[in-house]
Amino acid sequence: MTQMPDHAQARVLRFQTSLGECALRWRETGITAVVMPDPRALPAPRRARSAAAPELVRDAATAIVSLLDGERTDLSWVALEMAELQPFRRGVYAAAREIPAGATATYGQLATELGNPGFAREVGAALASNPFPIIVPCHRVLAADGALRGFSAPGGIETKRRMLEIENAPGFTQQALFA
Repeated sequence: MTQMPDHAQARVLRFQTSLGECALRWRETGITAVVMPDPRALPAPRRARSAAAPELVRDAATAIVSLLDGERTDLSWVALEMAELQPFRRGVYAAAREIPAGATATYGQLATELGNPGFAREVGAALASNPFPIIVPCHRVLAADGALRGFSAPGGIETKRRMLEIENAPGFTQQALFA
């Protein structure tokens, strides 16, 4: 996950999930970033302006909490601010958003869907810098052999595995004994 620039008009909403405290950053045009649980990455409490969060942002946070509680929750309705992103990355994120909760795809499948069958690594690179984890479900994208590769959010591959377990994705339906 990449750190988004700290623009004066950006706002923050912090909320608790089954993975820990997350945050949504937003502007009037949409969500600018999802911050996964990591105390070093969350904005300082004095800067959080949760009370001013519009209904759409509060609804997005509620939907993320539901998804991480194991409910089949669709987040495709959440508006994202992607104007500053390259067109290829926007395409990768749009394709990843089509993967429903509980399902997976491979980097190669997404590349093929985008009309670039040889671009699996480029798809992986775009997902590695995904500023919207969970809303853009990069955790649902696996290597061609089904292996978990790369997850740049805090907790790395273990967080990716945990999210797939929560969603009961095929091959990840047994909760880890010592999670």
